This record gives sequence, structure tokens and C-alpha cells, in this order.
Amino acid sequence: MKSATAIIIGAGHCGLAMSNHLTARSIDHVVIERGEVANSWRTERWDSLRLLTPNWQTRLPGYAYAGSDPHGFMAVTEVVQFVQRYAEHSRAPVVTGTRVTRVRQRDGGYELSTSEGSWRCRKLVIASGACNVASVPSVSAALPAGVTSLSLLQYKNPALLPQGGVMIVGASASGVQLAREIRASGRRVVLCVGEHVRMPRTYRGHDIQWWMNAIGAMNVRYDALDDIQRARHLPSPQLIGSPDHATIDLNSLRKSDVELVGRLVGLGGGKAQFSGSLANCCALADLKMNRLLAGIDEWVEENGLTKDFPAAERYEPTDVGPEARLSLDLAEAEIDTVIWATGYRPDYSWLDVPVLDRKGRIQHDGGVVSAPGMYVMGLPFMRRRKSSFIDGAGDDAADLAAHLDHSLASVAA
Repeated sequence: MKSATAIIIGAGHCGLAMSNHLTARSIDHVVIERGEVANSWRTERWDSLRLLTPNWQTRLPGYAYAGSDPHGFMAVTEVVQFVQRYAEHSRAPVVTGTRVTRVRQRDGGYELSTSEGSWRCRKLVIASGACNVASVPSVSAALPAGVTSLSLLQYKNPALLPQGGVMIVGASASGVQLAREIRASGRRVVLCVGEHVRMPRTYRGHDIQWWMNAIGAMNVRYDALDDIQRARHLPSPQLIGSPDHATIDLNSLRKSDVELVGRLVGLGGGKAQFSGSLANCCALADLKMNRLLAGIDEWVEENGLTKDFPAAERYEPTDVGPEARLSLDLAEAEIDTVIWATGYRPDYSWLDVPVLDRKGRIQHDGGVVSAPGMYVMGLPFMRRRKSSFIDGAGDDAADLAAHLDHSLASVAA
């Protein structure tokens, strides 16, 4: 049986950032990866996907984007190359092609069963990602037999879809991007809209991510919020990383003839039923966006920078049309495909340690798991609002590596 002081599960950007900080503290460790470095980016993303954050924000401990297009947005292949180069640059001790099949507590540490043998460690860092399994609701089982059902992990591009129309369930970042792409291919698209976060791509001459950093929003800590659980389950903002820096929102989709309907609430008899709260959901999203923009304007004024930026502006309210339909006969509408843009969830089926809640989510306090010596990385708003972004991995890893190191020193003292 092999052993290391610490084992990191997952060689994506989070696992590699943690590895970098453990190396800096001279803590021996290995990074166990089921496939290759950046495996999820290599195998589980649709073809046209780009990062929602600009290239200048693609940075990890001791390494950052150094290309000629800092304000562009990396495509999937470029993300893979970036993470691969980082692994080589940091000389991370990665063991690839090794799938973890079971983790158990043993002798004050952990025993890992893998496809390539067993490992022992005193400290365990779970950096296997928050997007291992597509969250497809149980109502999907009621789809008619002739309708193709696809998750976000299965969709690749419009050319591979059946010939007819498409209903997309979910209007966060993924849903609106796919609606835009599939409608541009000439297909009918119906978009089911529930709670969402509306956000402009650019504001007052800068990318919205630049503003979120400038006003300190991305560094807000998890322990500074009254309701961290709600913050961790908010939808991803309606953003797209495109070469033309386009703003994508429900207004732009509707102008391109995407049909907007309310949240999907039922399927039966070949018909889809929708909530009547579409207008209210959109009004609330507009209100929250305007609060964010007002906060940016206040920051500009308070810092005496009014002359340094273009004037403040506001955007048209979301127009959902005169009356959204409440039901749709899928056959009559020639809907041949339903895509479930309803998010992802982690897969901890191999974790035989009592640290999961009733929904299968790992219980933690800012990445420190309830089981002694166990940590988790890469979850939404784990320690900061930016935790789920590449840019957030470095600061989170620094905090958790310090905690891990202190724990080792306390035992040794």
C-alpha cells in the first residue's frame, strides 16, 4: 500500500492550486486524477463553450495568462492547455489514470481504494469538482418516448441534435448560451425561465468582472453573509464569453425569436406545463441587476473617479411579451429535443465517510470538512464569492493549506 502525508483527489485547477501551496510548505503529497489533467474540461463540455471570465482573470498561484488577448475569453481547448501547462510549471506530483473507488477513515487518517491499488494518508483534499453529475429533475422521466432528452454533459453542438425544435429548461449561464447557439442554427427554441441573475457583459467601459473585482464583490467571504446557504445555491449569472463581448439576456434572446416561458412545473400527456411567474421572476432579476449597477456607481463616486469612466447607464426592463403560454404540446410544437440546463452536482458516491447531508452535499465550514483532516475545494462560494472560478482557487488553497499545515504541526508538537 502506498502512502503520503496528504492526498488530493482531482487534477483540475483547484487540485493543482492546492498542490502548489502544499509544495511551498514542504508537505509531501500526491494528486490522484481519474483521467488526464483537466479531465472534465477535456471530456465534459460542449464544443463552443468559453470561460465567463476574461483571460486576465485566468490565474493560479505563481502562474497567469500571458497571451496577447487579456480581455478575451478562453475556449475549452485553451483552458485545457492552460491547466496542463500549470501542472508542468508547478511540477505537481500527479498520478493520472487512477480512479478513486472508495475512501474510508482508518487509523486517524484515510484509506483510498483506487483502480490502481490502495493509498493511505493523514490529510485528504477533495478537489474532484462541483460539476461531476448533471442535475436532471425527475420530471424528465415523463417526456414522450420520441423526444430526445439531453443533459449539459451530453450536449455538444446543434448539428448533432434531431431535426426539430428544442426546449431548454433553465435560463442561467448555460441555458441562455445554448438558446442563443441553437436558435442561430435555425431551430425553434423554447426557453423555460425560473429564478436567474441578469448581468451585463460590460458596464461603464469595463467588463462586469472587472467591476466585481474593483468593488470587492468577488472577495466577499462566506462567514460575512447572513444566509450563506442561499448564496451558495444562486444561479450562475447570464453571461457569455464571446469574442464580441456581447451581452446576453432574455431581451436579446426574445429579439432573435427564442420563445420565453415560465419555469417548467410538470410534464404529462405529451404536454409541458409552465409557471405563471415569468414576469415576476424577470422583474426581480432586473431589480437585483440595477442594485449591483447602483453599487458600482456609488463606488465610483465615493472614490472620486467619476471623470475616469463613461456615464452611468441603465438597461431596458426584461420584456416577456403580452402573455407567456402556460402549456405546450410538444408534438404540435415539433419539439424533438429537451435540454436540461438545470445545473450540476458533485459525485461523492465513493466517499464512505459520514460527511454528507441528506441531499448528498458535503458538509463543510469554508472548505474544512466535519471529518478530521478532510478538506474540499472548488464549491460555489466555498470561502469567497470567487471560489468556483479559476481566479478563486489560489486564495482558497492558501487558506486551507495553512489550516492543514497547522493541524499537522499541532499533532507533532
